[in-house]
Amino acid sequence: MIVERTLQQAIRAFITKYPVLAVTGPRQSGKTTMLRHLFDDYRYVSLENPDNRDFALNDPNGFFKQYDSRVIIDEIQQAPALFSYMQTIVDEKKQMGQYIISGSQNFLLLERITQSLAGRVALFKLFPFDIEELSNSGLLSEGYIENMIRGFYPAIYDREIPSKTFYDNYLQTYVQRDVSSLLSIKSLRLFRNFVGLCAARAGQLLNLNDLAKNCGISQPTAKAWLSTLESSYIVFLLQPYFENFSKRIIKSPKLYFYDTGLLAFLQKFNKPEQLISHPAKGNLFENMVIADVVKKISHNNATTEVWFWRDSAGHEIDLLLDGDEGIRICEIKATQTIMSKMFKGLDYFQQLSGKTNLNKTVVYGGDAGQERSNGTVVSWKRFMV
Repeated sequence: MIVERTLQQAIRAFITKYPVLAVTGPRQSGKTTMLRHLFDDYRYVSLENPDNRDFALNDPNGFFKQYDSRVIIDEIQQAPALFSYMQTIVDEKKQMGQYIISGSQNFLLLERITQSLAGRVALFKLFPFDIEELSNSGLLSEGYIENMIRGFYPAIYDREIPSKTFYDNYLQTYVQRDVSSLLSIKSLRLFRNFVGLCAARAGQLLNLNDLAKNCGISQPTAKAWLSTLESSYIVFLLQPYFENFSKRIIKSPKLYFYDTGLLAFLQKFNKPEQLISHPAKGNLFENMVIADVVKKISHNNATTEVWFWRDSAGHEIDLLLDGDEGIRICEIKATQTIMSKMFKGLDYFQQLSGKTNLNKTVVYGGDAGQERSNGTVVSWKRFMV
């Protein structure tokens, strides 16, 4: 099963403009499938293969003599020395689209790319499916709870792997392959616990001291581990939006997971009926909508900035989008019933800020949309960036 990925359009547009294209993203987000489908006339070499990796590490000149042009090099972070050689080659040949590189372990990959290939590479991020991609492919479930628990990784849909099985294996593989090189065996157990504690705080303001205390680690260690989760595309931090119109604003970021399937698994939600009346449903729904926005921005290769806003009195804007068409402020509600009071927080922010050109949007758990005098109500299925 090949699902058309939105990012393909941006990659096609840049293949004639840069000698190197780089695609990063979490493991199993579909990078290899997309690139091999999109560039089926390119040769493909994966450095996950021990023989290929040994060739690249010990004989880079021979490696590039064999793979000299129109090549997809997968998991290139396995041989970081290749970047310097690639720089020399592309500078000499000046051939656009000469190499397409990809990698999932992001700890040092972007640093290597920017150091050696600055100005020579177009960077893209591919995440698991976004809601629009699933909808266009006929794979989106009717109810949002089913989608939240099922998650958005391609293998779940392509190979029909039960979500619980997939995420259990995914987490074990992630810890063993991507984290074990950085932590001791004792720390690996604590790290797994740390991931679970992060899941319990998804959608909340980040409190590193609290995380560290509950995990039994130091605050600097908690900060380093959170950075590891960020750089491997497990979690992201949504930063607060602030201007001088309010001195009581909150300046701590909020913690979210890129994939609600993993988040639900960590919180032990395996069936939709577990969530129907559970207090965590609203947080999971908010996480799904905000993560979907972040994915769509990357998949459309857009430059829209995302924020949230909250003051010390508890007034909050769940999502603030700052793009080419101005500022959009959004309230996210898991309810399937439209109510006028949903606009209360949006109206308060508009009045406080004095901004008259705000686009006010309520994203909710139902299907119908409405155009109201003070804003728009849109279904979670149709919320576009």
